[in-house]
Amino acid sequence: MLQDFLSLLFPEICHACDQPLARGERFICTECNVKLPYTDLHVHGATEQNMLQQRFWGKVPVRFAFAYLHFRPKGRVQRLLHKLKYKGAQELGEHLGKRYGALLSDHQYAEHFDLILPVPLHRLKLRRRGYNQSDGFAKGLAGAMELEWSNRLLVRNIDTDSQTKKSRLDRWQNVESVFEVKSPEKVKGKRVLLVDDVLTTGATLEACAQALLNSGCEEVSVVTIAAA
Repeated sequence: MLQDFLSLLFPEICHACDQPLARGERFICTECNVKLPYTDLHVHGATEQNMLQQRFWGKVPVRFAFAYLHFRPKGRVQRLLHKLKYKGAQELGEHLGKRYGALLSDHQYAEHFDLILPVPLHRLKLRRRGYNQSDGFAKGLAGAMELEWSNRLLVRNIDTDSQTKKSRLDRWQNVESVFEVKSPEKVKGKRVLLVDDVLTTGATLEACAQALLNSGCEEVSVVTIAAA
């Protein structure tokens, strides 16, 4: 009774449309769950029909490339990412990770990975924001896929400038050599699933993947919440 009364006074809000959630809904309302722009890239796997896979061809070897959602400016996905990244909605990331991890597991992708690693923030940015928005998504994926994950093995040594208004070449030069693998023996021979919140040009993921491959991991796959 008390919880129902509090819900009337302070209703939880859908992170995708900002409307009150109905009883039993969490984070995202039923209507938005239906209307979110899912990519369904898991259906195509590592084939020519996977358009995200093609972005890495000739740049860095990537076994699988997946994104849960299509990024559309001023739409539901942008609102989700904004809440996750800037409004302290850390649990939203884990919720999305569990959902997508369950979907990937249903299609037998979990057997292709040994270790899940999020793209790291520099320690100064992490201190300012208080959390890494990719950590929750990675943790949710790991829980649903029953895989090991760590947010300590891959680190960012340089606090690079914002990538938003840079060209693709500038973005690559901005992140090249800034990532380091701590304890390379823990990734050696492993099939790593690298996790980020959103993929635009892919420069950051490429740089992380190269650092992992240089440290001896067997192969790298990438997954993001959304892809532009």
